[in-house]
Amino acid sequence: MNKLEIINLHKSFQDHVVLQGVSFAANKGDVVALMGSSGSGKSTLLRCINLLTIPDDGVIQIDNQVLRFNEQEKTVLTNRQIVELRKKIGMVFQQFNLWAHMTVLENLIEAPIQVLKQDRKATMEEAKRLLEKVGLSDKLNRYPGQLSGGQQQRAAIARALMMKPEIMLFDEPTSALDPEMVGEVLNVMQQLALEGMTMLVATHELGFARRVANQSIFLDAGTIVEQGETLSMFGNPQTPRFRRFLEAMQH
Repeated sequence: MNKLEIINLHKSFQDHVVLQGVSFAANKGDVVALMGSSGSGKSTLLRCINLLTIPDDGVIQIDNQVLRFNEQEKTVLTNRQIVELRKKIGMVFQQFNLWAHMTVLENLIEAPIQVLKQDRKATMEEAKRLLEKVGLSDKLNRYPGQLSGGQQQRAAIARALMMKPEIMLFDEPTSALDPEMVGEVLNVMQQLALEGMTMLVATHELGFARRVANQSIFLDAGTIVEQGETLSMFGNPQTPRFRRFLEAMQH
């Protein structure tokens, strides 16, 4: 059974159509690269999956939970259902979205203690373990403003992992970083992929997509132009639009 299935998803903001009929599925452990130029709908797609943005139409299925967004049979979402769904889905943004007034450790333990009502001592231990995993053991009492961009993004990944998500969404996680910091964030993501985390990654890092993503999706103007197995897509693009994109990105 698919871990995640998206069927005919639509989203517009006023007259501006952002997603028009997007459908794909991901199995447990899949890493799916979402590619496309700015404005192609990648971020909105990720935000819809996490219900930060509510789709206008279509179906989102996570495991056996089905959410329908068409007018006739719309799933009425309670706040509790949204919270339950978001527990399964971690999200890492372009801008690190860490709380500036809290230390790195406090950033990590806030949601598990407040939302999941976890024991503080056990939560602190888990936070320290994850900070070690992302190479930030020595930064746990620092504030975000005292960290480099790459360190902030790694802290944001660790914070998302604190909720023990089953799916991780990454929205251009390296695009706000200086080039020398990109690798340190991609390495953490690659490690997650090796551990079997199901991941959707909107990215311009084609080398990373080729190395880590087993599936890729190329969006243009809110529709999927091409999708399939990553290496065959990169090696033999089927559409002129995707071919042009690859050529442009490699210069």
